[in-house]
Amino acid sequence: MPAETSKHGRMAAWLVHLYTASGAAIAFAGVAAALALNIRLAFAAMFVATLVDATDGMLARRARVKDVLPHIDGARIDDLVDYLTFVVLPMIVVLQFHMLSPPVAVVIGGLVLVCSLYGFVAPDAKTTDHYFTGFPSYWNIVVLYLYVMGAGPAVTAAVLVVLCALIFVRIGYVYPSRTPVLMRTTLALSGLWAVAVAALIWFLPERAPTLAILSLFFPVYYLVLSLVLQIRRMA
Repeated sequence: MPAETSKHGRMAAWLVHLYTASGAAIAFAGVAAALALNIRLAFAAMFVATLVDATDGMLARRARVKDVLPHIDGARIDDLVDYLTFVVLPMIVVLQFHMLSPPVAVVIGGLVLVCSLYGFVAPDAKTTDHYFTGFPSYWNIVVLYLYVMGAGPAVTAAVLVVLCALIFVRIGYVYPSRTPVLMRTTLALSGLWAVAVAALIWFLPERAPTLAILSLFFPVYYLVLSLVLQIRRMA
């Protein structure tokens, strides 16, 4: 490989790692927004972080970061950032916006944080055939729907506890950008869903529960597809 090409390759790989790591700064901005009681900005930070997470893997594979920068573990960076943006920030929102009473929020939020750690570090958290195993800690999405739909404390607590338990139920969930079955359909529907979620966030602090219900088409599709493929994998 020519020296100049190698230099450009290293630059591209470093930029991809920087792109992934930017999620930590986005999480910090989201925490600051939550502490300032700016619900729109807090969820907007989660949305932007999700877009980064959805695209950085593709960029990493294209830049061959594992080959070009073998001493940097991009997957570990990704997991650390995801834990901040998908787990820690949503639980701060639950506490700050009184979705649960403070004592209960601390207990259940702590439960979510601890259970999600297992979800991230379990040896089978991501399978070789590109599935997430156990509920993949999409707390940012769960908390957005609970908030927009005006779920009461009892419903919020029940949903969070049940999903914590599902982290330990080793069902395979679709990895949207890598699971080959119906990938184009999944990506197309996820794109439409992203537009709907962006609209939900844009309307905040006004809630749009009807739009939230309509936007559930993708989470329902995602769950059904995951269960069907899990049954097929077990057969």
